[in-house]
Amino acid sequence: MEHDRLTGEAPDGGHRTGRGPPHRRTWAAAAVATAAVAAAVASRSRLRNWGATPEEIRSRLPGDELLAADSASTRAITVGAPCAEVWPWLVQIGTDRGGWYSYDWLENLFGLGIHSADELHGEWQYLTVGDVVRATPPGAMGLPEGYAFRVAVVEPPHALVLRQRPPEHPWNATWAFVLADDEPGRCRLLVRSRSVRSPGLAGRLSALAGELMDPVALLMTRRMLLGIRDRSERAHAVGLPSSVTRRRV
Repeated sequence: MEHDRLTGEAPDGGHRTGRGPPHRRTWAAAAVATAAVAAAVASRSRLRNWGATPEEIRSRLPGDELLAADSASTRAITVGAPCAEVWPWLVQIGTDRGGWYSYDWLENLFGLGIHSADELHGEWQYLTVGDVVRATPPGAMGLPEGYAFRVAVVEPPHALVLRQRPPEHPWNATWAFVLADDEPGRCRLLVRSRSVRSPGLAGRLSALAGELMDPVALLMTRRMLLGIRDRSERAHAVGLPSSVTRRRV
């Protein structure tokens, strides 16, 4: 049976059963692919900058001056307590100190032995540039010396910047925690990660690994921000004095 090329009808009044001209199917597929890519890019941007405003993402924060980053993310949360009352919780982070306020049970599956503190400890309230903030204990995850960051910037009660760089580490990166005044009795807690890609294949593999791990980093960082917020707000509600930051045990 021969079809009319203009009307798509067969001589007996029937119709084509095909899905339409090939170019229309190509355009439809291209539109779907474009929408999928746009959605993925938007989702990735939200993940990389969870909770942060556009102004916070664009702002220059302590630690930004330490390297010209190829990759960066900014995550943030509002805390119902002033900077001076949040800082004591922040400054005592570390595996062998106050913990990381994240999912201890998940981290301890890897034998890290982390127990996030629910109280402020005077002996953990002091950090200076060059001090070590330990992420894993010696021997954990096959690392004889464990894994630790160096303090690069400490400006109480507003900024704590941790540093990774060769030859001590395979990555050249910063991890900044910044407290910014908000409304009276409130502040913003920002966490910014910045890194420089190494040259060659090693750099490409490291960048790929970073992209694959970013959802995990978001999960753990979000829980950490919530953990610091919840502890700070509970302490603020009962009037815990911020003078703990000046008291050494």
